[in-house]
Amino acid sequence: MARIKPFLSHTEQVELLISRGMHISNPRQAEEKLSTLNYYRLSGYWYSMRQVDPVTKNSLNAFRPGASFELAVALYDFDESLRQAIFAELVQIELAMRALIGYHLGKIDPLIHLSPDKLGAAAKQRKGRGKNSEYQVWATKYDSALEASREGFVRHHRKQYDGILPVWVAVEIMDWGMLSHLYRMSPLQARNEIAQVCNLRAPQLESWLKCLNILRNYVAHHARVFNRTFDIKPKLSQDLRLSAIANCTNRVFAQLTLIHYLQDELQLPRTNRLNLVVDSFPNNDLVPFERLGAPSNWRELELWR
Repeated sequence: MARIKPFLSHTEQVELLISRGMHISNPRQAEEKLSTLNYYRLSGYWYSMRQVDPVTKNSLNAFRPGASFELAVALYDFDESLRQAIFAELVQIELAMRALIGYHLGKIDPLIHLSPDKLGAAAKQRKGRGKNSEYQVWATKYDSALEASREGFVRHHRKQYDGILPVWVAVEIMDWGMLSHLYRMSPLQARNEIAQVCNLRAPQLESWLKCLNILRNYVAHHARVFNRTFDIKPKLSQDLRLSAIANCTNRVFAQLTLIHYLQDELQLPRTNRLNLVVDSFPNNDLVPFERLGAPSNWRELELWR
């Protein structure tokens, strides 16, 4: 039988943390918190407080001086507020991209999303010998979304048009991932036209949509984002407003800056929601603000004023 970690009660979890050097001012309250927030969910927020082996550079079980349960919870609360703000800000960008993609593809052919031969070269790409094309993978997801939809406009099209949705209607049942893949598969002319609205080139917008889709997925699944290192980096234009994030495109502050940029270029209403959350980062000596990838003068940046 595989070796597994032993079960620990909430009391034992608190005792374990204390034995490793974490300060817990109120063990009873800590137990209550662990009863509603999984130990391993919170562990992502105290991980940066652990000591590091000077030789191997590996994190040790023991905590650094100053590590506290209260700080871990404060970082979690900050991250939760950040996730909520990101989700709210991404909604209007997602809706704008639905409108743009539906409009520009609809000009070419109302049913272009059902006609892979009319799409771009990416639609025919395969990831390996014998594998389905990118379009075939996308079409399977689209068919599932269409079948599962209970929207009134879908019922109307089932009754009046044999369930066939023109692309400007179809985009309304697509999630961000499907939408970004449809953009990637679009004819070059449409890709360029849509990117131009965003003051970007097509490869840049494609990378932004992919990055923001990954960010949105992390947010939707309640994953930690504030100090995450993202695997995929957005391709930046030469716009001077983006120069401040050129060296940290794999950090969350860069992703947030993309959101503000697209809001401005798409002429979407800008709130100060992200600014307020970023400004509320818990001040401490163990997990510095720089983990977000934000410069110290972030408030002065044009896209953050």
